[in-house]
Amino acid sequence: MSVRFHGDRRGWLQSFGGGIGIWALADLLSGPTARAVDGSSGMHFPARARRVIWLFQSGGPSQLDLFDHKPLLNEKHGTELPSEVRMGQRLTAMSGNQSSLPLAGSPFAFRPHGRCGTVLSELLPHTGEIADELCVVRSLYTEAINHGPGVTYMQTGSQFPGRPSMGAWLDYGLGSDNQELPSFVVMVTKDKGGQPLLSRLWGSGFLPSRHQGVRFRSGKDPVLYLGNPDGISRAGRRSMLTALKELHELRLREHPDPLIETRIAQHELAFRMQRAIPEAVDVSQEPEHVFDMYGPDSRTPGTYAANCLLARRLAERGVRFIQLYHPGWDQHGSLVSGIRRQCQETDQASAALVKDLRQRGLLDETLVIWGGEFGRTNYCQGRLTADSFGRDHHPRCFSMWLAGGGIRPGMTWGTTDPWGYNIVENGLHIHDLHATLLHLLGIDHERLTYRYQGRRFRLTDVHGQVVSDILA
Repeated sequence: MSVRFHGDRRGWLQSFGGGIGIWALADLLSGPTARAVDGSSGMHFPARARRVIWLFQSGGPSQLDLFDHKPLLNEKHGTELPSEVRMGQRLTAMSGNQSSLPLAGSPFAFRPHGRCGTVLSELLPHTGEIADELCVVRSLYTEAINHGPGVTYMQTGSQFPGRPSMGAWLDYGLGSDNQELPSFVVMVTKDKGGQPLLSRLWGSGFLPSRHQGVRFRSGKDPVLYLGNPDGISRAGRRSMLTALKELHELRLREHPDPLIETRIAQHELAFRMQRAIPEAVDVSQEPEHVFDMYGPDSRTPGTYAANCLLARRLAERGVRFIQLYHPGWDQHGSLVSGIRRQCQETDQASAALVKDLRQRGLLDETLVIWGGEFGRTNYCQGRLTADSFGRDHHPRCFSMWLAGGGIRPGMTWGTTDPWGYNIVENGLHIHDLHATLLHLLGIDHERLTYRYQGRRFRLTDVHGQVVSDILA
């Protein structure tokens, strides 16, 4: 029996199906499936973490003003960056043509926090309260010196667009813990300027499209095109999907195609999500002390604080990978006021998320990551004044913190030189970071691969070492 469609098939489906978003939704196949290509189970060894919440600070936060205190820069403030420190290393076009590269000490005070004594900036008082939960890595490095390649590298393991994002790799390798929600959810702080964040950053690349991230938005419809249009009841939607499934299955018997199977699963998940997502994002029943912990912004949908609260709710409901993006850290000028504002928006909520996960018994199985794509220079970009200056991009060394999910708490790892320019001990490359994160999730980064264009690809390309020193 053949099935014939008259006119444009896409238009027919959209008019018949209304706004269910079958062409826009990314999702998972039903059932927690293992997809490691070596034929083993999804996990290669026991996992320390079940899920990841990545608090991505887009634009490159200044490690010198937040995590990596360098008194020497204050002593040498305004003097020239020594050539023996720079060693002829590449600069961006934004400061590479400056006739002078004056050193800029941080205007912010630093002090130790917690029993571990981790030294943090005065801009991070709430993060200081969770210092004993954190592993602060001060020795990350990357080859990327500009935002597009830098963010792409951190999210996909390659500076070039087209590779799967980390969340897509995890969904491909491990499947889902929840049959009513996407395995990979993305939220972007609303109304923030800064470098553009393109959907390919949470895309599936050459993996099947069902593995790409689903973006949640603030407002009435968290997922676009998911709700029923006016006049369509849930029973009517169920009837339509049943008929559509039968048509797809008829086509599938004639022409076996995994894309048709994926489409059927997409429609069914979308139907289940219609019930699950409104409940997951409804914070009206959260007690007052929770809002107080996350801060006043947590009551405003779409803010970073509100997204952190939603991240905890999604983690409770089994979402595997939750990616928050907070733009605005690209402080080439007016750093003092700019970074202060960014910390006011993020410090309390980031710390609250860790505290909240801990008190609910979720932190030990949830890996929380805070950081950006690279760091900032120890010298001033543009004119250095008494109360204002900027810092350029710096890929040679930058900082990030991790908590929970098998990470050793209350420690710092890696050392940069007194100038804050080069790494002198325990450098951590992006591929090493990814290899370590996959290891915590029970995955051997060399075995999670996908064959494409004649070779097997992986998140860590052909590099990466697990850093056992930061594991609990």
